[in-house]
Amino acid sequence: MNKNKLSIEKPFVLESGEVLSELEIVYHTAGELSEKRDNVVWACHALTGNSDVEDWWSGLFGEGKMYNSTNSFIVCANVLGSSYGTTGTLSINPATNEPYYLDFPVITVRDMVRVHQLLFESLQIAHIHTLIGASIGCFQALEWAIMQPSQIQHLVLVAGSASVSAWAAGFNETQRMALLADSTFGDRNEHAGHEGLKAARAMAMLSYRTYYSYEKTQKEVAEYDFLNTKAASYQRYQGEKLANRFHAHSYYRMTQAFDSHNVGRGRESVINALSFVEAKTLIVGIDSDLLFPIAEQHFLAENIEQAQLEILHSHYGHDGFLVDMKQIEDFITEFYLKK
Repeated sequence: MNKNKLSIEKPFVLESGEVLSELEIVYHTAGELSEKRDNVVWACHALTGNSDVEDWWSGLFGEGKMYNSTNSFIVCANVLGSSYGTTGTLSINPATNEPYYLDFPVITVRDMVRVHQLLFESLQIAHIHTLIGASIGCFQALEWAIMQPSQIQHLVLVAGSASVSAWAAGFNETQRMALLADSTFGDRNEHAGHEGLKAARAMAMLSYRTYYSYEKTQKEVAEYDFLNTKAASYQRYQGEKLANRFHAHSYYRMTQAFDSHNVGRGRESVINALSFVEAKTLIVGIDSDLLFPIAEQHFLAENIEQAQLEILHSHYGHDGFLVDMKQIEDFITEFYLKK
């Protein structure tokens, strides 16, 4: 994929009313836009993902895969507030000529989508053939289909909901508590909150996976060992891995954005908001997902016209969308065939 950057040198008003004086959008593309400018597959990435969709969703995107550069123009943009180049906590605040750090304002999923739409306009896309996202990527895709229904032909929503539950928000607040417990979190440098971020990520892993997946992959083989050092090492490894590639202040703002998701806000009700969707819609739920139980995908399917629901059977919980991708590919193939 090709990495690109779009600079927008005019104010961007956030949903909160705060203003970013300028924007930079980092994004990846693959393939060529068709003459009719309508062969676009746009992927929305998850919480700590990035715009190189062929890297993290390789089961669906890339050479020889369902979505490839031969027949599609693939776009994935790094979201507002993340750690991979689009304006966020490590960007320079023009008012101070220093990085924002925690001065970066609170953002919402709708802010992320409005940034995507600026890129959409810049690329002069006529409409999107398929808009797909999982987790907070699902939130973005759903919001986009509500905000600009005529732009989306097919909508694929994986492991998400119409609004964030108290359960999911509780997980996120617990992670933010871990960040705040790190005495360095308030420091104005890129290493601030490093240890807190490790702990937050370790907590998150327990919501992304399941009892079964941990028993299958992290159970201590020698039953006589005093402690389960394998599971402990895995938690520390996951925390270290994220802390080495992501910024704690960004993670704080991103989890807040996650919690902002509620399609009914300012639209009378969630059900009324879902009625705006015009795209032919595939909804994929994961039967072992702790964060987004199947009931939430049933609700989407019942309230979006032209929607069909498929259940992905996985032992890996929320992360099933990254592990059991063959099932998702099969669902999408059948989805396109149905009239």
